[in-house]
Amino acid sequence: MTARITLPNTNLSVYPLCLGGNVFGWTANQEQTFEVLDRHRALGGNFIDTADMYSEWVPGNSGGESESLIGAWMAARGTRAETVVATKVAKLSTRPGLSRANILAACDDSLRRLQTDYIDLYYAHEDDQTVPLEETLGAFDELQKAGKIRFAAASNYSGARLREALAVSEANEFGKYVALQNQYNLMDRAEFETDSAPVLAELGLSAIPFYGLAVGFLTGKYQPGIAVESNRSGGTAAYQNERGWAVVAELGAVARELGVTESVVALAWLRSRAVVSTPIASARNVEQLEQIMPLVQLSAAQLERLTAASN
Repeated sequence: MTARITLPNTNLSVYPLCLGGNVFGWTANQEQTFEVLDRHRALGGNFIDTADMYSEWVPGNSGGESESLIGAWMAARGTRAETVVATKVAKLSTRPGLSRANILAACDDSLRRLQTDYIDLYYAHEDDQTVPLEETLGAFDELQKAGKIRFAAASNYSGARLREALAVSEANEFGKYVALQNQYNLMDRAEFETDSAPVLAELGLSAIPFYGLAVGFLTGKYQPGIAVESNRSGGTAAYQNERGWAVVAELGAVARELGVTESVVALAWLRSRAVVSTPIASARNVEQLEQIMPLVQLSAAQLERLTAASN
């Protein structure tokens, strides 16, 4: 499999896995973050996803920690030109929503933390229905024209709102959202497949799904009867049932057939879905990173087994 794809509707050439930056400044300190980013680059990775509100939830943090660490790493290593950086606006408590004023101010804040003068992919982190789409999309268009962002995209939008946003951009000759970042993985399928996927196919947009490994449930460490100590283990409770264990068993079987990790198989299944361009997965240390980076092609039979187990 090629080590680079071009994200649809852009000229962004990326490794077919986007590294999630939500752990930087949370479960990974600066030293660990730099180790992960160094190894990510060495393995061919070049696409990193963060947000202004990562990791505001940590006591003592105020948000922007992930961006600041990524910016410090790019500055220290001289890697800005070869790195595709995605970040987001709307959910930081001190910069909430998608008003024009907030988007412009939040973008400048993110640029400063990232130590750069442009963002490759800038997401509306959630739909803000208190602000007219014309205002939100006009602000993203301003940023594009100013060269502060290369492309805009949507996260946590419904299919209907995404369609509406593209129609507003068309009518006003604004730059259009180029992708959708919603939750999608082998365990969380129904909403994406019924609501998002048909609209993405209709509009010719791609998905860059988050929680590609279902907050760690699909990494192989969760098995029936085994207690897992993790910052995220509570988030997997809803998956620990007959369906979940069937998916875990099938992932393990396919992983053994291919000589790779369960994570690699789960991400390969996502990549095989018609509207998905690049799944997102995070790693708080080099060992975790090396379990998600390899690229494999699943056979039709393997894909069918995984899909059937998760139905």
